[in-house]
Amino acid sequence: MDLITRIQSAQKEAMKAKDMGRLSTVRMILAAVKDREIAQRTAGAELGEGDVLALMGKMVKQRQESAKVYQEGGRPELAEKELAEIRVIEDFLPKALSEAEVEAAVAAAIAETGAASIKDMGRVMGVLKGNYTGQMDFGAVGALIKARLG
Repeated sequence: MDLITRIQSAQKEAMKAKDMGRLSTVRMILAAVKDREIAQRTAGAELGEGDVLALMGKMVKQRQESAKVYQEGGRPELAEKELAEIRVIEDFLPKALSEAEVEAAVAAAIAETGAASIKDMGRVMGVLKGNYTGQMDFGAVGALIKARLG
């Protein structure tokens, strides 16, 4: 079952279970996917599963930042709402790689691209994003690549 179908099935299940928190988050995911799909279509491109995973990864990151701001601002109830949305979104993302798996993936990508200096970082990131979208934090991976190539 492809990712969009899984999300649509989750929407139906949430409706049947009257789980309003999960339902609103799943609807939000589908709305964001539809917006991206329309934008891609006007550009003459198809929306792939990698695009959807990247979009959902961005949604998780936004909610993590919001939860942190709410927590620092003394609004734990709003922070908890953001964290609940993160849990729902992560249900659809592939399992995150462990630190050792990330390091192995970076080493493999460096070897695959033949990267020798920091100038090759973009090629290494391209390979990683193509193979591991939604499975690693590319901000942290960037620092790891710089350390290996620099």
